[in-house]
Amino acid sequence: MKVKICGITNKDDAVWAINYGADFIGLNFYKESPRHISLSNVAQWIAQIPSFAQTVGIFVNETKENIVKAVDKLGLKGLQLHGDESPQFVKELKAAFQVQNRPIFIIKAFRIHDESSLPQLESFGKAADYFLLDSMVPGEVGGTGARFKWDLAVEAKKFGKPIFLAGGLNPENIREAVKKVAPFAVDVASGVEKSPKRKDLLKVQEFITRAKK
Repeated sequence: MKVKICGITNKDDAVWAINYGADFIGLNFYKESPRHISLSNVAQWIAQIPSFAQTVGIFVNETKENIVKAVDKLGLKGLQLHGDESPQFVKELKAAFQVQNRPIFIIKAFRIHDESSLPQLESFGKAADYFLLDSMVPGEVGGTGARFKWDLAVEAKKFGKPIFLAGGLNPENIREAVKKVAPFAVDVASGVEKSPKRKDLLKVQEFITRAKK
């Protein structure tokens, strides 16, 4: 079981999450997010975290130029697109990095409300490497702590992409989630934090340990 700790805003939280066994570290560059962090801030410390860490930049309806700039500046390993990006946009973005001979993976996030939310996944099958399923909350793009029906995540597997399960996960329910869905990875932000800018390191450790066991 892979674990992504999302909404990391500082070096200490990043290092401890990795030490506890996190496979992915999410850095949120969406300016409207309470977990937003700037490129210049991340650039001050990202080189000090272990090189094997899978750093993922989260973007919402950002331009290709700005995304490429972020990857160039920070050496990101992956991208998470959490807005209304089209399949064509994702394909063009991936092609831009292929031209540079730079391997990078793309996670396309979807906000799930009910069964009607699932058909949109199919058109991204040839564009994204992973799907992330989060809860639909009006006016929000993620990190709300709300949970959707996990049966829908099980159903989403039919589209043939590895699934990151997000939305309302925490140390108390992660074992149930893993047992029910058996996703490729689980993703948590608000469920392991003291505030939007600081993680609760005990909760981070408990979440990772319980997810992986």
